[in-house]
Amino acid sequence: MSDEPPVIDDASLVDAGEVRRAMEYYESRGWTDGLPVVPVTASYLEEFLATTARDPDEALIPMPHLNKVLTVRLAAVNAALAGCLPEYFPVVLAAWDAFGKDGMVARSIWQSTTGTAPFSVLFGPLRTTLGFNARGNVWGSGFRANATVGRSIRLGAINGLGLKPHVFDQATQGNPAKYSCFIAENEEDSPWPSLASDNGLPPPDSAVTSTVIRSVLHIEARHTIVPEQLVADFADSLCRTGALVRPNAAGFIVLNSEHAWLFDKHGWSKDDVRQAIVARGWRTYRDLAASGKEAIAKGTGWRLPADHPDAIPQEAPADLDTPVQLIKTVDSVQIVVAGAPNAGVSSIVETFGFWDRPMAVVKVEEK
Repeated sequence: MSDEPPVIDDASLVDAGEVRRAMEYYESRGWTDGLPVVPVTASYLEEFLATTARDPDEALIPMPHLNKVLTVRLAAVNAALAGCLPEYFPVVLAAWDAFGKDGMVARSIWQSTTGTAPFSVLFGPLRTTLGFNARGNVWGSGFRANATVGRSIRLGAINGLGLKPHVFDQATQGNPAKYSCFIAENEEDSPWPSLASDNGLPPPDSAVTSTVIRSVLHIEARHTIVPEQLVADFADSLCRTGALVRPNAAGFIVLNSEHAWLFDKHGWSKDDVRQAIVARGWRTYRDLAASGKEAIAKGTGWRLPADHPDAIPQEAPADLDTPVQLIKTVDSVQIVVAGAPNAGVSSIVETFGFWDRPMAVVKVEEK
């Protein structure tokens, strides 16, 4: 049997040249993320809008400083462009609602020179019903639902909110998550309730959490079966000085199930892990000063050297090895279980701002 992919002769159904012409037209108008998009017809758009009872003109994300607003209709157009199936659209809407609830997008954070990107996690039965990947290669390619729902958010930012690179998107370098960054929690291989359940949603519901991130850092920790050593790796990685912009560090710990079961075997709950990371979440004054991040700026609150003219005056401690707490509370550390149970590899997802607001978790509403 040949391994060659089949050649589909659809000449009698559609003119392939017209499809290519439409794709090139979209590209010429700046409606893509650099990759080809799916041409959208009015009838195909209606299939997306038919999955929700919401008004197509309802505003999802306002950007008044840019005179832009993302509506339900625009979100549907960009979901179709991204290659989503219509049945994914309620998940797309929940992700947008979570971004709105999180609050960082409307504060221009996606325009930042830092190169921030959208990040979402899906919980509940729709993960399996719709074919979202929660296991091996969870950050990678190969799964239409993850790839296209995440991509629909980026295209919505470009076409609905005007956040085009070299225009309103001022990222100095950006990061790969700007194309697509949407994962699902591996609830089946986890010893603990899902993050959505932790935030009050019952297990039968499907839900999405969304926020703004700067990077995904892999943690190679195959070497230990000691919980305290694993926690030290996570805390050290989350508090690395190169990632410090704001005074404090915050982020998701995306545990593969091997690490989650290791903690559980030793009687650690999810909150025990979070508390232990907070307890280790510091750097010495000497460490911070070595990278010029020992002081806080007036106004912006960003980290800079103590002798900088914008620094808030402070006295250096007599002992330069005095700890400076960088992870303030357990709310700064959120745990998601995802990935295959085949190796001791987890990851840190660095968020942009403080955890000074409730976790943005939104139920997926199906029509």
